[in-house]
Amino acid sequence: MTKAIRIEQTGGPEVMQWVDVEVGEPGPGEVRIRHEAVGLNYIDVYFRTGLYKQPLPGGLGMEGAGVVEAVGEGVTHLRTGDRVAYAGRPTGAYAQVRVMPADIVVRLPGSISFEQGAAMMLQGLTVQYLIRDSYRVQAGDTVLLHAAAGGVGLIACQWLKALGVTVIGTVGSDEKAELARAHGCTHTVVYTRESFVDRVKEITGGKGVPAVYDSIGADTFRGSLDCLAPRGTMVSFGNASGPVPPFDISVLGNKGSLRLTRPTLMTYVVHRELLEPMVADLFDSVGSGKVKIEVRQRYALADVAQAHRDLESRRTTGSTILLPY
Repeated sequence: MTKAIRIEQTGGPEVMQWVDVEVGEPGPGEVRIRHEAVGLNYIDVYFRTGLYKQPLPGGLGMEGAGVVEAVGEGVTHLRTGDRVAYAGRPTGAYAQVRVMPADIVVRLPGSISFEQGAAMMLQGLTVQYLIRDSYRVQAGDTVLLHAAAGGVGLIACQWLKALGVTVIGTVGSDEKAELARAHGCTHTVVYTRESFVDRVKEITGGKGVPAVYDSIGADTFRGSLDCLAPRGTMVSFGNASGPVPPFDISVLGNKGSLRLTRPTLMTYVVHRELLEPMVADLFDSVGSGKVKIEVRQRYALADVAQAHRDLESRRTTGSTILLPY
């Protein structure tokens, strides 16, 4: 018998229950992992509240790191005792031990700790596809990044700076602005007292930016479009303030032949031919020191309700992990 978080209905943090579960042997194409650390991400809130649907009762959590305890038939890239990490569906990472599909699991280099692994996979791979695929940045670009002091934001600021990109980052306080700048953000905009649209126009001399990375959603979507230069790319990859309402796509043409994309990490991680080079790129960036993974908050997995409250109230910065033991 082992412990895990389960929900029987969607709702607030109180719906998460710390319960005993049976974990069996892995079937074909599966592995059993003993978690050493689990990642906390805003997408977990979407599943908990029902914004993103899943069968209930069910688990939560999409990112973890630990040790392979058992390997199912047909799994050739992993062995018992391997240090591993992963990000992706199915949900269920909020657990001491779990059985899961092996396809999204990768070996964790010895130079990267379990805590770093749990803190970097979902957020780091998200940054990788954002800057390499959704809009492939070039040295000399200036981009707008919302939530620059969050988990994705701090990784993105470092990585973009290493690539020679100027980052305009929105944050919620002076303290978060200082943190973002310390991680490579060139210009910070405290959205609680400044218009990020006006600041982007001021910084770019009225030209706008070629790309906006927006994980906030409803509150920032329209303003983000206004920050784009003609033929610019709007990358909407989150809904922290709620989903973007329906809109007339002719707006994209009226604002200068804009492009809009709504990527998700799940599209990438289910294909090994996409996942493996992305992971290699991420591990190289971390291993070289260009990107440092900093765990800024730690909670016991049993106390995940408080972690969700802090995350939703914007009291966290950077990466947060849950400790299962």
